[in-house]
Amino acid sequence: MTNLASNLVDAASEHAGRTAVRLDDATLTYAELHRAAAAVAGDLVARGISPGDRVGLVLPNVPAYPVLFYGALYAGAIVVPMNPLLKAREVEYYLKDSGMSLVFGWDGGGDAVPQGAEAVGIPSVMVGALGPDALDGSPIDDPVERADDDTAVILYTSGTTGQPKGAELTHHNLNSNASTTVTALVQTGPDDVVMGCLPLFHVFGLTCGLNASVIAGACLTLIPRFDAGKALEVVARDRVTVFEGVPTMYAGMLHHPDADSADMSSLRTCITGGSAMPVEILNSFEKAFGCEIFEGYGLSETAPVASFNQPGHERKPGTIGFPVPGCEMRLVDDDGAEVEDGDPGEIAIRGENVMKGYWGRPDATAEAIPDGWFRSGDIATKDDDGYYTIVDRKKDLIIRGGYNVYPREIEEVLYEHPAVAEAAVIGIPHSELGEDVGAAVAFKQGESATVEELQAFVKERVAAYKYPREIWVVDELPKGPTGKILRREVKAAQD
Repeated sequence: MTNLASNLVDAASEHAGRTAVRLDDATLTYAELHRAAAAVAGDLVARGISPGDRVGLVLPNVPAYPVLFYGALYAGAIVVPMNPLLKAREVEYYLKDSGMSLVFGWDGGGDAVPQGAEAVGIPSVMVGALGPDALDGSPIDDPVERADDDTAVILYTSGTTGQPKGAELTHHNLNSNASTTVTALVQTGPDDVVMGCLPLFHVFGLTCGLNASVIAGACLTLIPRFDAGKALEVVARDRVTVFEGVPTMYAGMLHHPDADSADMSSLRTCITGGSAMPVEILNSFEKAFGCEIFEGYGLSETAPVASFNQPGHERKPGTIGFPVPGCEMRLVDDDGAEVEDGDPGEIAIRGENVMKGYWGRPDATAEAIPDGWFRSGDIATKDDDGYYTIVDRKKDLIIRGGYNVYPREIEEVLYEHPAVAEAAVIGIPHSELGEDVGAAVAFKQGESATVEELQAFVKERVAAYKYPREIWVVDELPKGPTGKILRREVKAAQD
């Protein structure tokens, strides 16, 4: 059976009494999660939901999320995950664009979901942290069979221009990538406890956290919204063995006042993606907590994992490793031709993990996948061993007086300064040069530095045309739902 929910059926059979999901004192075993999902599926069928209908989820990381996610898949529906911080007009857009039939919202999340649903004319069902209070219909015995290429999830990508687009990820896309996470990246087993602080409405948390944990029969311990102090507490309390996060999460834990006294001895493996991991943060975290961090790369459109520094192979901090099983990568120029060895080029991806296309956007799909290779929009180089290094987003390249400046390079240097906790480098308009280099920085607690000191620090370490002519200090940099620093928001704040 192809349905992604069949993994839950298998886990309930093999690991019935093991804890599948935990939120503080609330737990669900695999048998309980399976029964709850089957009951949700029966309720959806009773409500008239048919295979292929779209069902929305607008919840934080609470046990109800996996119950509803697998319940909807069980019934053959397509799940549309959404950020619970969305406003009503944003919810309305997702509901309309996907042609949604029903949406689940969290009863602690305000009125955005019912208002958006009312505007579109579809039912909304508000649920508590553990799931729906009452269900109609009878539980479904077996997941509705779906084909490999049937869409399982529509994930809306934020993008930097225009309206969000829905990436259609198939049952095979998601199953293949979650299986790869289990076997090739994390080597997860039923005795593992995986930290679920990445949002489950985001592809990193959904695939590498929830779906991979279910395949392995592991425990996923949830944090509804990331807090560094809470993360340190949960690692110690639940004896977390696998931590998955974006770089800002690692930085937040490393710089937290309780970091020195935190018991992190249970950690076995850490993985990171979503944005470039500053080497300084990676090295400091590993030294402080005695674990290894494996950095990788992926996108919503690739389900998400495309490349990784993989266990059993040489680990190269600062790189995104090499393609994972079932995935190919190459570097191309604007015409789609492979670049010369050593030259930077746009990452193009082909394989089992690449999306079916953008929902209802054939033109956008053809532009993104013109020749069977998905164009990532990310610029990278490849070394002689086949390891890729992100140079930057294609659209984030700063051209200063004809010279290319890649923001990540300058950010790496700023992170090496002992006072800097976060940094974002952007291009700012210049009447003569076209663009100049600017940087927003946030300091570690109790630390500070002058703009002149920061400029001098960077100038000593990079070519003169690269150092930021303008630096401004902020309390915190703007971040997306996974904690990824949003350069475009930094830019907008300065315009």
